[in-house]
Amino acid sequence: MSNGDDDPADASEEADESTDATDAPAVPDEASEESLNEYLDEIAALLDDAETEADLNDVDALLDDAETGIDEADLPEPDEDDEDADDPRGDLEDRVAELREGVEAARGPYGDDVVDAIETAGTRLEETEWTAAGRDDAADAVTAFVEAAADAVDNEVDADAIETDPGATESAPADAPADESDPDDRVAALVSALDAVAAGIPDADLDPDDDAETIAALIEATGALEAGLDDAEEWDDLETHEQLRAQGYYDVLGHYKDFPVEWSALKEHEARGNVDMILLALDSLTSDFMERHCLEAFERMGKRARTEASVEELLGRAEKRDQFSIRILGKMAAEEATETLVEYVPEESNPQLQKATFKSLGEIGATEAVQPLADALDDDDTEELVRPHAARALGLIGDTRAVDPLVDVLDGDGSDDTRAAAGWALRQIGTRNALEAVAEYADEHSFVVSTEGEKAQRSLDAASATA
Repeated sequence: MSNGDDDPADASEEADESTDATDAPAVPDEASEESLNEYLDEIAALLDDAETEADLNDVDALLDDAETGIDEADLPEPDEDDEDADDPRGDLEDRVAELREGVEAARGPYGDDVVDAIETAGTRLEETEWTAAGRDDAADAVTAFVEAAADAVDNEVDADAIETDPGATESAPADAPADESDPDDRVAALVSALDAVAAGIPDADLDPDDDAETIAALIEATGALEAGLDDAEEWDDLETHEQLRAQGYYDVLGHYKDFPVEWSALKEHEARGNVDMILLALDSLTSDFMERHCLEAFERMGKRARTEASVEELLGRAEKRDQFSIRILGKMAAEEATETLVEYVPEESNPQLQKATFKSLGEIGATEAVQPLADALDDDDTEELVRPHAARALGLIGDTRAVDPLVDVLDGDGSDDTRAAAGWALRQIGTRNALEAVAEYADEHSFVVSTEGEKAQRSLDAASATA
């Protein structure tokens, strides 16, 4: 019945005049539960007959009087110990609250309600991922709304001046993804169109009563806009295979024999190095079977699979201590994973996690991990089955700071596998003093240790021959 320009605070002034009328109910002089209920019955009748905001303001003022009368009335108080006892004052207050809700429900709709609905539609346009067909339908809904709104406010909004389809391309298949030249620009244009309408509503200076039909027409138009957006196709409306098809996942397929067909496509994407498509399958296909094959594809691709997006995906999994993902990050030589993986080096309660972490850090060549790995190598609490992996990781990194810790292990009384791993690591580092330290064990009784010593001695002999 009104627009947002009405100030409810003015209600009391208007009500003072209207409540002087002879037909306005008055609070009973000696208020009782019965008389107050009769008074509220009269107010309810006035609310039913209210046609304007002024009428509603009168009802509000009368309810103020009713509240005062209830507060001042000598009404029996309920027995606090009896939950079922009558509470006349509470019942009357509930009636007043119910009538106030009725007043608020009867007000409007307001021009501000139209603006709010438009802004909600604009936010939805921006935040929704539409298919190409869905954007077309959304544009149609916006265009229809703009025309209806401009007509409702006598062209206060210039529909012809609002561009809802800048540089639109030929129509795409119904399930095509957002692949036009500038789909974001098109959505932005639609939002701008709605903003222009919203800005024009206050300029129309709509009166709550005199322009009730205009406001009703605008409300109807916003309802049609909302319905149009509801009907427009969103990306999430598509089935998984439809989304994959729309994004070209199956385009690589010719003849295929593997089932499911997604697996055949995955193999082809791996062969072509299409990392984004493998990530798409990993994100879209929820079966354990396909998830495993997607991750295995990354592992086989190694450094070819390293992109910002793939590292981000695998690092997120690694942060949950997923050992397979940690292993793949090593194959990718993903330096971005170093900080996370170093935190797992001292995880003595999880030897399998340590093994995967050590190897990945070595393959990454993470110099930041040299000291933590050396500490793990020297830690008496580190399992003997884990220490060889720490030694090999230091060898892969190749940092000379690891020479002394590795020599100490080689000279120590650890297992043959650990000492041999230290010898191998020293050979990978390859400095003369590292090779000489290993060569001293060429005659070691342990075959695996002596083998490393013999290889180190051959390296030293070859270096001397070429000197």
